[in-house]
Amino acid sequence: MRLFCLHHAGAGASAFRGWQELVGPRIEVIPAQLPGREARFAEPAERSMATLAERLVEPLGERAGSVPFAFFGHSMGALLGYELTRRLTALGRPPLLLGASGCVAPQLQSPEHDVHGLSDDEFLQHIRKLDGTPSEILDNPSLRDLLLPVLRDDFIACETYVYEEHPPLGTAIAVFGGDADPGVPADQLASWGHLTEARTVVKIFPGGHFYLADQLGALVSALVAELRAELGTPTGS
Repeated sequence: MRLFCLHHAGAGASAFRGWQELVGPRIEVIPAQLPGREARFAEPAERSMATLAERLVEPLGERAGSVPFAFFGHSMGALLGYELTRRLTALGRPPLLLGASGCVAPQLQSPEHDVHGLSDDEFLQHIRKLDGTPSEILDNPSLRDLLLPVLRDDFIACETYVYEEHPPLGTAIAVFGGDADPGVPADQLASWGHLTEARTVVKIFPGGHFYLADQLGALVSALVAELRAELGTPTGS
């Protein structure tokens, strides 16, 4: 099967470097590269989550082909993964599994957040608190000046997102989070289950918003187990 990976705000496809080795040869890891970064740096970043999802539906559907596929997204990527799942379901091509990490369920997203409107100094302070961007980048003026506009655009896409009620999905959802994530309380993660008629599983790991930096092996193992459960493949096969 194919696993499409959707990165967090300010990141790129390289956030999933090394995942293929961890996942194993029977699942193809395909990191999505969003506009405005890395190999697509010359393109403007997309500031609308809905527009971004619309732009990705057709190419991702074509890339999935006729084999089973799934999504894994962290933070912003989880929100995008839901929107892609919803659209592909409407087209009759739903994924087997949506893996959502480090993200409040879409129906609980608060439009009151305005991190993207902070001054540069305040915005930088917020990014440091999240502890997901290496200090050598944030402390380097040249690198920081390249990163912050992309981060701000991504925050705009997330913070202007408006949830619209739709029929529940038929796709299983595996939800992951850190037990010390200040912005995504662990007790709220189960709310993802209200979005689907299929099963939902919630797994909590030690750590904050970027718990996966230290828990990557455990996270990938848990994700692969959920993928195999949906495929009906015994663990270890």
